[in-house]
Amino acid sequence: MSSASGFQKESAGSLKSRTAAAAAKSGPEKPVPAEEVEKAKESKDSAIHSVSKGPLYTIEAFAAPLVFTLLALFVRMYRIDANNHVVWDEAHFGKFGSYYLRHEFYHDVHPPLGKMLIGFSGYIAGYNGSFDFPSGEVYPEYLDFVKMRIFNAAFSAMCVPLAYFTAKAIGFGIPTVWFFTCCVLFENTYATLGRFILLDSMLLFFTIASFFCFVKFHNTQAAPFSCAWWKWMALTGVSMGCAISVKMVGLFIISLVGIYTVVQLWCFLADKKMSWKTYAAHWLARIVCLIAIPTAIFMLCFVVHFKLLYKSGTGDGNMPSLFQAGLEGTEVGLGPRDVALGSSIITLKNQAFGGNLLHSHVQVYPDGSGQQQVTVYGYKDANNDWFIDRARDGAQQSWDASETEIEYVRNGGLYRLIHKNTGRNLHSHHVRAPVMKQASEVSCYGNDTIGDDKDNWFIEIIDQKNDEDASMLHPLTTIFRIKHAALGCYLAQTGNVLPDWGYKQQEVACIENAADNDKSTWWNIETNENDRLPERPADFTYPKTSFLENFININTAMMATNNGLIPDSDKFDILASAAWEWPTLHVGLRMCGWGDDIVRYYLLGTPFSTWGSSIAVLGFMVYVAVLILRWQRQYVDLSDARDLNLFLMGGLYPLLAWGLHYAPFVIMSRVTYVHHYLPALYFALIIFAYALETLVNMVPATKVGKAIRMSTYAMYTCGVIVCFWYFSPISFGMVGPRVKYEYLAWLPGWTISKENPQ
Repeated sequence: MSSASGFQKESAGSLKSRTAAAAAKSGPEKPVPAEEVEKAKESKDSAIHSVSKGPLYTIEAFAAPLVFTLLALFVRMYRIDANNHVVWDEAHFGKFGSYYLRHEFYHDVHPPLGKMLIGFSGYIAGYNGSFDFPSGEVYPEYLDFVKMRIFNAAFSAMCVPLAYFTAKAIGFGIPTVWFFTCCVLFENTYATLGRFILLDSMLLFFTIASFFCFVKFHNTQAAPFSCAWWKWMALTGVSMGCAISVKMVGLFIISLVGIYTVVQLWCFLADKKMSWKTYAAHWLARIVCLIAIPTAIFMLCFVVHFKLLYKSGTGDGNMPSLFQAGLEGTEVGLGPRDVALGSSIITLKNQAFGGNLLHSHVQVYPDGSGQQQVTVYGYKDANNDWFIDRARDGAQQSWDASETEIEYVRNGGLYRLIHKNTGRNLHSHHVRAPVMKQASEVSCYGNDTIGDDKDNWFIEIIDQKNDEDASMLHPLTTIFRIKHAALGCYLAQTGNVLPDWGYKQQEVACIENAADNDKSTWWNIETNENDRLPERPADFTYPKTSFLENFININTAMMATNNGLIPDSDKFDILASAAWEWPTLHVGLRMCGWGDDIVRYYLLGTPFSTWGSSIAVLGFMVYVAVLILRWQRQYVDLSDARDLNLFLMGGLYPLLAWGLHYAPFVIMSRVTYVHHYLPALYFALIIFAYALETLVNMVPATKVGKAIRMSTYAMYTCGVIVCFWYFSPISFGMVGPRVKYEYLAWLPGWTISKENPQ
């Protein structure tokens, strides 16, 4: 068949055309009656599952998920109290949970939902938040860490029944459903991480829930705008919102659903039977359920976050000064309301989203001028202290402590900014900045007697947020720019992270031709100390910051901190690993101290299922490539509706999900660890199950063929269970001498029995 019409007929059986036909031809303009919805659902169920709904099916549908759930609870919680020390990242997330119980503001790279749930688990356990979870320390008697771990393990255990129902929704046969559920149930990485106070099990649970709801939503496409259609689309949005509210990695599952939605709406556009009103309704429904709902949940988590953390804490410095002034117990904004020349010790905060405090230290730039470094730093430090003095113009003398008349810093004045700890002047010159090469370097140079006109800066007031004297500087409420007198450039936080020599702090530079609304050049005074001036009036109140401003600021600070988590080339990180090492199981991860007297845990995937899933992913990629080549040659594959649906939801979309969850870690520069593969592994296991069912179904359905099929499923399922049990000590806890577990070290990179691995 070589004609254009012949090609169109053949390509109608292709993946693209069948997707369009399945997705686009059935959009009614009115809600479908409940009776028709049920009939459509039953028809689709019979087409997808191909399982007779007899008594055995009913018993299996009730008993199997119950048994799998009970087994999951046992596997995830068995010997959960074996190690009574703070294990691995419990040191971080347990501490963050404590901050919620103490209501102290903190800063972290992850959104707040998971950590609020950890705080809630502590509340359930009767914990008061007084323990800071120091790494490796023994839990105090008053902290019921077992209850907190059980709370977390419940999320990991519930992944198992979700996996079961997802496999059924995809359309796998019962043997494949059981095999896949066992892969998730008896996965060493899931069982190991699931027993500790961490975020990973929560992230995995909401990711799996998102994919389950997504598949169920896909299965309702025969009845759009029905109750089931709305329910599963809304639940998909809720699950995605929770996933991204635990970790930003949740964005990857949102991307998967987004790609599916774009393809579907594009196919709808080609359906001439669908009215524009119905098409617009499809758009509106998806905007509400798949964009508005996840966004609302994400933002709501931050609303609760700000409500709970109303006291000053360790993370104050990452938020704007006015926000800090509204926290209980803060020192920000307590000083005098005016800034005096020479005698006021101040800190300067940048107004950009994620802005930090102007900072300097005795270390010098390794290149450029070789003068003292100037950076911005997010934490309170004595090296953030400055004072303002008269300009160096040859006529005026520096301010002297013996002067009795107070001289205030005013708009348009020419001044020097002097670093308190080193006595050096804030300085700029015609030397390129270390990272932003189009800007000028900012350094500290000279002292009270040594220097030049490049130490001078103009103060330009941009805005006053209250009704105080608009010509003077006032802490927190005055926004101003600092203009270099000689170069005409503006002091700015560039947003670039300095290398190791700059301690991963952020770059400060002098930017030319900066726009008036460029907030990277805007500054305010955060703290002001001066014994000569009266303290802030008792009835003085600061203007409140808006939620949206706080929301943007905290997310910008989170991203800046995450971008700073890059590997140190000069240091060997025994825990870090590269992305290629995860699907190959080249290395594992030690989760605690490795002495013989400690109960030890080793993060490593179940070899049988992890290696099997990796091979399945590669094999499926080849399979897709072959299908594409055959489609180009006008062959018709996947002509059966069930086969096509199974290919899409059991293979193609899981492969896309695997790539979305795996590829970013291949290219990103931040430090990576074994646990980053957990969500991607889940989708690899789905592909493993699809590959197994596809291969087994190639065996003829004769009496002997059926025996071969069942034997194959039994062999693979037993392989997963036996392999997990063989390696179960790494999940349940290794007790006694390391040499006792040498039999588990199959590969050189598995440092299970080594003392000091290199």
